[in-house]
Amino acid sequence: MGAPWIDHPSWELVKDANEATGRDIGDLLLNADAEDLSVTRNTQLVTFTMSMVILDAIERLGVSPAICAGHSLGEYGALVASGAISFEAGAKLVSERSEAMQSAAQEYHGAMAALLGISDADAEAACQEAGDSVWVANYNAPGQVVIAGLSDAVAVASEIARSKGAKKVMNIPVKGAFHTPYMNSARQRLRKALSDTRFYDLEVPVVANVDAMPHQRASEWPLLLATQLTSPVKWTQSLAKLAEMGTKTLVEVGTGGVLTGLAKRTVADLDAISVATPDDLDKLVLLISSQSSLSPPVEPHQGEHLYISERMVVAPQAGIFEPSSALTESFQSATEHAILASISVGQTIGTISGFEVRSPFGGELMGMIAMSGERVTIGQPIAWLRIIRES
Repeated sequence: MGAPWIDHPSWELVKDANEATGRDIGDLLLNADAEDLSVTRNTQLVTFTMSMVILDAIERLGVSPAICAGHSLGEYGALVASGAISFEAGAKLVSERSEAMQSAAQEYHGAMAALLGISDADAEAACQEAGDSVWVANYNAPGQVVIAGLSDAVAVASEIARSKGAKKVMNIPVKGAFHTPYMNSARQRLRKALSDTRFYDLEVPVVANVDAMPHQRASEWPLLLATQLTSPVKWTQSLAKLAEMGTKTLVEVGTGGVLTGLAKRTVADLDAISVATPDDLDKLVLLISSQSSLSPPVEPHQGEHLYISERMVVAPQAGIFEPSSALTESFQSATEHAILASISVGQTIGTISGFEVRSPFGGELMGMIAMSGERVTIGQPIAWLRIIRES
């Protein structure tokens, strides 16, 4: 899964993850087979690291989240994205979490199964009728619930679910009853790591798995993350909360597109996109730029008919900047204080050591901040755009 990103500047985070965890995550991302990746201690580390590489690539475009949520392991990535924990702290916590969960899974003969075409209430009833060794582990979307527990109990609950109308039962290839009381030993081990981790008040809220509510205080998250291990993931409810809070555009960060599909099934009129490869960054730019949320509404003063929003195009990598030839020509012909050019979404502003820099925004080019031949660093502003919208 790492191969498409190896030449991207954000790949440097893999080295940081290696140093934080003492594991060769880069080798897993590039060379591990399916069997190796199915081992919990490997699965979680590569998934987290890959998600953070892609998050970093998105942030290099100048795009940042207004609110976050993460499904199970993804909650750690959401906390990094929101500023609650550092990337290194997140990697260390995920490493400890994965080891703890693998150890807990070896204590019991656990299993998980996805029930499709069944209501939440019927799935809960199927587990209750099967005894006290199986529970709902994930509320993923309307009509999709995951159950977990001891293998025999999961099998019984699956049959009961079929009798209650489940259209399909799919066994999940894991060897553990995750998000159930059988993870209690992992919870105790994780609490120690959480107590040693510094949390910060969040820059944007994260909707938690445990209660599907937004949380923004640092003090809340150690308990939420520990409780998550033995509680069901309330993802359906979390998506509903995101929609209630005004979310219109949801970006799934990481390999695969499962959560994008779940979101589209759960929330009507939601733009959802998965960013899994560098090519997907272009799609994201086009989508974000088309949303009115790009420039927040401004209440005009009496008599005003326009409001202006300024945007900076930043360098996605370090190197020597050269403006595009078309813009160079417009510079030469422009008079003082004139608009240099009209820029469309995705238009090439220039190159950095041969790498094309395209604008995530449409607007009027008011000035170049980086000059021809200048060496720029990652995130350095290179162009100034003005976006004018009618009120």
